[in-house]
Amino acid sequence: MKIRKELWFGLGFMAVVLVAVAAMLLSVERVTNGHLGLLMLSMVVVAIMLGFPTAFTLMGMGMIFTWLAYDRDLTRTLDLMVQAAYKTMASDVLIAIPLFVFMGYLVERANLIEKLFRSLHLSMARVPGSLAVATLVTCAVFATATGIVGAVVTLMGLLALPAMLRAGYSTPIAAGAITAGGCLGILIPPSVLLIVYGATAGVSVVQLYAGAFFPGLMLAGLYVLYVIAMAKFKPHLAPPLSAESRRVALPELTARLTRDGGEHAVRRLLHALKGRRNADVPLGHVLRQLGVVVLPALLFAAVALASYRSVTAPLEVVDYGIEPISFSAPGTEERSESTGLQEPPGVAEPPGADDGSLQEPPGAAELAEPPGAEPAPAEGVTEPPGAAGDAAAVAEPRPVPTWWWATFAVLAAIVAIFYLFLSFARLEIFKMLLSSFFPLLILILSVLGSIVFGFATPTEAAAVGALGGFLLAAAYRRLTFSVVKESVYLTAKTSAMVCWLFVGSAIFSSAFALLGGQDLVEQWVLSMNLSKIEFMVLSQILIFILGWPLEWTEIIVIFMPIFIPLLDNFGVDPLFFGLLVALNLQTAFLSPPVAMSAFYLKGVAPPHVTLNQIFAGMLPFMGIQIIAIVLLYVFPGIGLWLPQLLYK
Repeated sequence: MKIRKELWFGLGFMAVVLVAVAAMLLSVERVTNGHLGLLMLSMVVVAIMLGFPTAFTLMGMGMIFTWLAYDRDLTRTLDLMVQAAYKTMASDVLIAIPLFVFMGYLVERANLIEKLFRSLHLSMARVPGSLAVATLVTCAVFATATGIVGAVVTLMGLLALPAMLRAGYSTPIAAGAITAGGCLGILIPPSVLLIVYGATAGVSVVQLYAGAFFPGLMLAGLYVLYVIAMAKFKPHLAPPLSAESRRVALPELTARLTRDGGEHAVRRLLHALKGRRNADVPLGHVLRQLGVVVLPALLFAAVALASYRSVTAPLEVVDYGIEPISFSAPGTEERSESTGLQEPPGVAEPPGADDGSLQEPPGAAELAEPPGAEPAPAEGVTEPPGAAGDAAAVAEPRPVPTWWWATFAVLAAIVAIFYLFLSFARLEIFKMLLSSFFPLLILILSVLGSIVFGFATPTEAAAVGALGGFLLAAAYRRLTFSVVKESVYLTAKTSAMVCWLFVGSAIFSSAFALLGGQDLVEQWVLSMNLSKIEFMVLSQILIFILGWPLEWTEIIVIFMPIFIPLLDNFGVDPLFFGLLVALNLQTAFLSPPVAMSAFYLKGVAPPHVTLNQIFAGMLPFMGIQIIAIVLLYVFPGIGLWLPQLLYK
C-alpha cells in the first residue's frame, strides 16, 4: 500500500519528537518532575497528530500527570481540574467568541459574497489581474465580517475559482489568491485568534484589535501588489478581462437616457431635467439617479463636519465638586465665626498680648513690597496665579491635527475623481456596491469602531455585530428558520470546541507548571544567552514549524503559556509578540504539506485542479507573509502606533 506524502510527513514529525524526548531523558542523570512535564508536552503533540481530540487530550494528559505529581492523590487532582476550569470559564472575554461566530455565519448565509465579488471585479476591470485583485479584496472584506477561514476559502473556491479559470488565469495564481485571501481572517479584526491569544496571554483584546488593523491592511496590500505585478509582467498568467466580461447592462429607463454606458452621468442627468427631450423617461427615475449620484458628496460632507467638530472641540474641565478652603486674615474674627471655626478650649493669648507689650520687630515698618509687585488682597484667598488664563485657554478650540487634513485631502481627491469619471456604467457598478459592499462596511465599522475607540467592550460590540448580521440577513430576505437554525448549530459547535480547548489548556498548563516544566524550559532558554533578536527569531521559527501539523487553536492554548513567561526576560511586549504570532500563523496555514486552506479549496475545486498546483500557488504568498513579518519586526510602529495613540 502506498502511503501519501502527508502521512509520511506526520509520521516523520512524530518520530522526531519521540527521538528528541528519549535523547533528553537518557542524557540527564536524574529524571525530575520537570522532565515529566516535557514528556507530557511531547505526548500531547503526538496524540493530537494521531487524531485524538485536542481538548480531551489536553485534559486527559493534564489529569494523569497531575495525579503523578500529587503522589496519586485523586482528590487534589480533581480540585486542581475544577479550579482551572472555573477560572477559565469565568472570563468575560470568552462571551465575545460565540457572538462573533454567530455574526460570521449569518453574514455568510446572507449571500452577500457573490454580489460583492461581482461588483468589485467590475469596478476593478481595468486593473491588471482584476479578478485575482477582486478575489483578494472580497476575501479581506468578508474575512473581516466573518473571521472564519474555512467558510471564506470554500465560498470563494465555489465562486471565484471557476471565474478565474474561465478567464484564462493560471491555476496556481487563482488558487494562491483564494487561499491567501481566505487566511486574512486570522489576523484582521474581529479575529477569534486575537480573542483567544488575549485571554491566554492576559493582553487587552481591544489593544490587540487596534494593533492588528494596520498589519492586516499591509499584508492584504502586499498580496494585491504581487498579483498586479505578476499580471503586468506576465500577462499570460492573469490575462485582462474581455470587453464582453467588462460590459455592464443598464436598466431599461437608464438606457433611454444615453446612447452608450460611457457617457458622463451627472451632465446627462442634469440635461434630462430640462425640456421634453426625455419625455419617455419619468422624472422620478431621473431624480432617483441624481439622489444616488449625490450620496458620496453628502457622506463626505457629513463625515468631514462631524470629525472636524470632534477633533477641534475644547477639552472638558471636569468639576469634581471640591469646595475651596477659605482662610481668614488676621483680625477677622467675625469671618471665623461665620465659617464655624472656634478657638479650642483652654487656649489663651500669650502674656502681654492685651496690654500691647508685644511689638513688631525693629524695622518692620520699613519693610515694603518689592518694586513692581502687585498689591496683595486685603482679605481671603484669591485664585491661584494664572487660573483665569488657564480656564480661558481650556475653552479655546483645539487646532486641527495634521492627520485630519491629510486624510480628508485624500478623501476629497477620491470623491473628485469619482465625479470626474462617473459614467452610466460606473453608476450602475456604484449601485451594486451600495447593495453589497457598503452594508458590510457599515457593519464592520460599527463593530470595530466601537471597540477601538472605546465606545463598547469586545463583548458588547460582538452583540452589536450579531444583531447587525441578523438584520443584514433579514434585509436580503435570507433570514429563514433553517438559516437561523443552521447558524445557531454551527455557532454552538464552534464555540463549544473553543471553550473546551480553553478548559483543556487551563488543566494542561496547571499540570505543566506544577511539574516544573515551565521552570525547566525557562532555565534552558536563559542558559543559551540569547539576545532579544535571537529569541524572537527562535520563537517565531518554532511557531512556524508547529503550524505545519497543528491548528492555530492548539498552538495558542498549548504553547503560548510556555512562551509568554519568557517575554519579560527579553523585554518583549506581549502585545507586539501577539501580532507577530498572528502573522506567523498565517504563514503556517499556507505551508505545505499540512496547509488546511489548501484542503478546503481542494474540496470544492474542479477535478483537474491538483493539490500540487494549489501548493505551488500558495508558496509565493507564504514568502510575502514572511516579508510582512520582517517588516513588522523592523518597523514595530506598524502595529503599535494605533494602540499607543488611542490608549496611552
